[in-house]
Amino acid sequence: QAAETPRGADVDGQWTVDLRVNDGDEPYTQPMVLNIAADGVVTGEFYNSAISSGRYGRNRGRSCVEFVTSDGMGDYQHAACLIDGRMVGQSWAEHRRFVLPWVASR
Repeated sequence: QAAETPRGADVDGQWTVDLRVNDGDEPYTQPMVLNIAADGVVTGEFYNSAISSGRYGRNRGRSCVEFVTSDGMGDYQHAACLIDGRMVGQSWAEHRRFVLPWVASR
């Protein structure tokens, strides 16, 4: 009997997030590390901030994460789903009044 793939294994690990505002801008990347626990809790780090309140979910053929980080001034909410081998996501910072779509690769 084959071993079962751990929950969230397809998104677990290290990613490089492309945070350019426009595709023609100079490259601007930040590392993201996602650790997916067996119960779906997400921990790790993004943009030099520890991940808090993170969850993993899989439905309709997609693996997705949602988590919170902070810059010391306020929280950032992030959501992303694995699509064609890349994480396609967005970050929302209410205190900074912006939403930034982004993509991440291995």
